[in-house]
Amino acid sequence: MSWWIMPTTADIGFRAFAPTVEETLRESALAMQSIQLSERGARELSQHKRSVAEWSVDVVGGDLERGLVRWLEEVLYQGAAENRWLVDASLQTSQNRITAQVSWVDSEFVELEVEVKAVTLHDLVLREISESEMVEGVDSIPTFEGPGWMAQVVLDI
Repeated sequence: MSWWIMPTTADIGFRAFAPTVEETLRESALAMQSIQLSERGARELSQHKRSVAEWSVDVVGGDLERGLVRWLEEVLYQGAAENRWLVDASLQTSQNRITAQVSWVDSEFVELEVEVKAVTLHDLVLREISESEMVEGVDSIPTFEGPGWMAQVVLDI
């Protein structure tokens, strides 16, 4: 696991760390999905038939931080409106687009405990951590030393 739940005064958040921006986007989506699952839903997820697809979102003005929000919103939309619950993804980024090869299961068979209503901009971070740079941990989140990438997201539940 490369993500941890982040304490907030309301709602719920997480921090994700990975060596590349693409892996950080993936970890962020998996964190959001895991937060929503019940214990039973998490246990049974691997028992459902998987399908594959390609999902993509625009990155307006090359702003990857906002691109992270659009990516997570797409994951929420696919799960709620299209009944496609994301279980894994391989991502590619460009200046204008995030493209993901995804593995998904039918959302109707996934038991949830928490509903994420929205991805907020509050305390949003997506940035590269330079060699030997330290990002101090918070509560149960460990300190992270670069190089790598970090995302921090607060979800409205």
